[in-house]
Amino acid sequence: MNTLEQWLHEQAQSSRDLLLMLDSLDHLEERIALSTELGAAHYRSLYGSTVANSLAQNGPFLFQIGTVRHPLIQTLLNTPGRHWGWLASVSHVDLDALTAHWRARVVTGEPPNQALYRVHDCRVLGRTLAHLPAEQHALLLGPMTSVCYWHDGQWTVTNNPDPGEHPLPADPPWLHTPIPERIYANVLFDNARRYLVGEHTEAMVALAEQFDVDDWVWGQIQQSHLWGWQQPQQVHFLLTQSLKAPGFLPPQIWLPKTGEDPATHFERVYQQTLYLQESGAL
Repeated sequence: MNTLEQWLHEQAQSSRDLLLMLDSLDHLEERIALSTELGAAHYRSLYGSTVANSLAQNGPFLFQIGTVRHPLIQTLLNTPGRHWGWLASVSHVDLDALTAHWRARVVTGEPPNQALYRVHDCRVLGRTLAHLPAEQHALLLGPMTSVCYWHDGQWTVTNNPDPGEHPLPADPPWLHTPIPERIYANVLFDNARRYLVGEHTEAMVALAEQFDVDDWVWGQIQQSHLWGWQQPQQVHFLLTQSLKAPGFLPPQIWLPKTGEDPATHFERVYQQTLYLQESGAL
């Protein structure tokens, strides 16, 4: 048996229930089909009832699946490179408790500098669990007994040393997981695209009439990197204001001045934009 088969066998031998964490943005058809077939009692939206509630229908869903024999789930398991999510097991299913645990972890930071932690992404989970010492795994996994996920080209298993309820640490250690620059850019792109489609739908439709949406978002991410605008509020500002600008591009007055550091550059552009908006010029 391979790692996945061995893990499924061990969960069955221990009479544990199975869960599926699914990214519904890129796997919407699977999410809708499973939601319809399993019924509302067997799934929860992680973004629901959070500050990201408007993104709930395109966000991660947690399913109590009972078995992996469902054809849709088999298709997912046979295509792990699609990064659809991951599997978990619990000794006793309490979907509300599990959902509350993960909702406390998917939204990070304090207003107005909040961000979404992509816990449903197997690549994020894999990097995090590889980085954290084993004794901290329970802080992230909570009631889940074991997780099985695709990481670095293979199925990987991590067992929770202390399944149960664990309060959210004041400074969650998983948020300090090192992220390679290429991966950081990909995560930023995914989050940005998801946010813009959910929160600025009409503007994105208008943008799509002139540009390839993915190319445009990538261009803005690269621009933020070039200017040194790496803080969430800075990237958010660049994306949303560019979306409002003529031609969907930052105006020339936004270009950095000679000797201007990123913080001073951002503050100048931010104050200029705020003034123009308040004066009705924008």
